[in-house]
Amino acid sequence: MLNLIKHGMRTDKPGLLIAHGLYGSGRNWGVIAKRLSDERQVVTVDMRNHGFSEWKETHTYHDLADDLSEVLAALDGPFDVLGHSMGGKAAMVLALAHSEQVHRLIVADIAPVAYTHTQIQFIQAMRAVDLSNVHKRSDAEDQLKTLIDDPSLTSFFTQSLDIKEKKWRLNLDVLADQMPHILSFPEVDGTYNGPTLFLSGANSDYVKREDRPRIKALFPQAGFLKIPGAGHWLHAEKPREFEAAVRAWLNR
Repeated sequence: MLNLIKHGMRTDKPGLLIAHGLYGSGRNWGVIAKRLSDERQVVTVDMRNHGFSEWKETHTYHDLADDLSEVLAALDGPFDVLGHSMGGKAAMVLALAHSEQVHRLIVADIAPVAYTHTQIQFIQAMRAVDLSNVHKRSDAEDQLKTLIDDPSLTSFFTQSLDIKEKKWRLNLDVLADQMPHILSFPEVDGTYNGPTLFLSGANSDYVKREDRPRIKALFPQAGFLKIPGAGHWLHAEKPREFEAAVRAWLNR
C-alpha cells in the first residue's frame, strides 16, 4: 500500500485524502494538511514511484486510482478526495471507477484531457545532478539552477532528494518511460455524480473554458473556482487562499 501520513483524528466530518502531483510527495502538503486537520482527519500519500512508496514498472491513471482505492479501503472510507495535477487526474479516475469511496471531489488545476507539454526536461535535469558532490540540499539546488530557470522548482525538486543515501526518492526511469500515460487521460466509463470542485489558478492555462463540456460530461455536479494571482502550483503560491477555498467548500 502507498506510504501515508495521517494528520488529526477522525471526526464526525468525512476525512480528506490528498494526492500530490508529479515529482511531489505527501510531505509537500504537510502545512495545508495540518491546518485542515483542525476539523477533520487529513491523510496525505506518496503516489507510486514517489517518496517512500513502492516503485512499480507502470504509472497509468488506472494504476494510481487503484492505489488510492486501496488506501481508502484501509481507512474505512468514503473520504473527500483532493488531487493536484497528476494527483488530480488520479483522483478523477478514482471517482469515476470507485465512486462509492469518494464523498466529494476537489480537482486542483488539471482537467480530464491530454496535455502536450512534456515534463521530461525536469527528469533530465535531476539526472544531470552529480550526487557525489551533494552534501546538503543547497548543493543540489546550485546544480539545478544552471538547468532550470524557476528557483521555486529547484527547491521543490530537492525535497525529493535523499541527501544521506545520495539518491532521488523518485523513480526517474519509470516516470520518463511512462510520461505518455502521465500526460494523457484514460477512457473511463460512467460519470461521478457527487459534488465536485475544479479549483484553479487564475494565471494558469491548465483548465480552459473549452474543457468544461468534457468536465461536465464526466462530473455533472462540477463547479469552478479560480484563485487570483495563482498559477499551476496554486497551493504553494497562495497557500492561505487555497486552504480557505478548500475549507469553505468542504464545509458548505
